[in-house]
Amino acid sequence: MRETFRTRFQDQGRDFVVILCDGQRAVKLCPLRVECPATSMTTLTEETGAPHLQLRRILLPTDFSGCANYALPYAAAIARAVKATVICINVVEPIVPAVGYTGLAEAMPITELNEQMEYSAEREMPDILHSDDLRGLEVEEVIAHGDAAAEIVRVANEREVDLIVISSHGRTGLGRIIFGSTAEAVVRHAHCPVLVVKPPPDEEEESEQ
Repeated sequence: MRETFRTRFQDQGRDFVVILCDGQRAVKLCPLRVECPATSMTTLTEETGAPHLQLRRILLPTDFSGCANYALPYAAAIARAVKATVICINVVEPIVPAVGYTGLAEAMPITELNEQMEYSAEREMPDILHSDDLRGLEVEEVIAHGDAAAEIVRVANEREVDLIVISSHGRTGLGRIIFGSTAEAVVRHAHCPVLVVKPPPDEEEESEQ
């Protein structure tokens, strides 16, 4: 089914895919690698008779990497079109010592590593909030702690978010894999629509190196 979907999608030259998520079957289909050229989202149109979708708050998760931030212009374009607020969230996932842990590089204990991650999030978030894409929009920031997917879903529920816009990939190496699984988990558990943005092939290949 996955390959059939991929082939038909590419043959028909589609720019966008909407999948109704019903349980894990649809979730397994969502992370498909399909070539979908980036499109410029400048306006949203509502055809006569189409159901009205009110978007007031858009949640934008990021790990501050180039691939993760590829979702930024999509969230901004939608927010600008419907006058929505963009809530940028970064989740600091605590480093927990493994069983039998006696010290991780004596000069950098786990407590200090966690503090460094917190400081990094506080330092990098303003760059997102004041980016050209978000200029003129109402923006908010959230720095959460815990499991990334669980915190994204929790904040989405607490803030009554209408749409989550998230990249399919994040940082390089292990972080990239973790962010990818985070996006999949968010799709599975979120109670609102989720737009998963796939970075262009060149950036995706660079992140794999």
